[in-house]
Amino acid sequence: MQNQRHQITKAIETHKEMLAQFQAAGIETVFAAAEAIIKALKQNGTVYICGNGGSAADAQHIAAELVGRFARTRNAMPAIALTTDTSVITSIANDFGYESVFARQVEALVRKADILWAISTSGSSQNVIAAAELAREKGAVVLAFTGRKNCKLEKTADICFCAEDKSTARVQEIHQLAYHIICDIVEQSFCQKLDTIPITTVRTRTEPTPSTTAKTVKEQSHEPT
Repeated sequence: MQNQRHQITKAIETHKEMLAQFQAAGIETVFAAAEAIIKALKQNGTVYICGNGGSAADAQHIAAELVGRFARTRNAMPAIALTTDTSVITSIANDFGYESVFARQVEALVRKADILWAISTSGSSQNVIAAAELAREKGAVVLAFTGRKNCKLEKTADICFCAEDKSTARVQEIHQLAYHIICDIVEQSFCQKLDTIPITTVRTRTEPTPSTTAKTVKEQSHEPT
């Protein structure tokens, strides 16, 4: 049992160290990523996100925050995870190979005004790198999230956020914090004071009657995604 307690303590200590490193060296990168996404969206671009395994889940999480909402009710933002269409993914993998599952979608969908958000904790996932290289060729901005410095994905990217550690789990924890911050900044930039509804409330209309046409406000808890 003592070994397990040490394991828990070590995970927490590593997480704290990585948070300190993020605060010391990652703030400007996260700000640059948010600015790039804002610029793309204002030019009618789309954010495409890709990754494998846990990073695929992160890709879908990011798309949900942008298309749905992060913390405020506002207009939907165009974001697509390239990890969700099983028919497309399996047909490409079957006909072209797994390394092409994202690049083929980039070829079909990504335009110059778009962002490709490429996530690889190792920084060496071949299908993610292939997608990033093609997106760069097409003139799109490539935003990379990695867990290794000076990796191939970093060299392909316009902007790269690196949460370096040998543990994939610890890397993914910092990635999630970073992309939540990015989604928050992006969302704030598109929210106007008069049409923004805090997530703690939802507006409903009562049926008009001779005596009232008032709106009621009901409290609604926000389930985390």
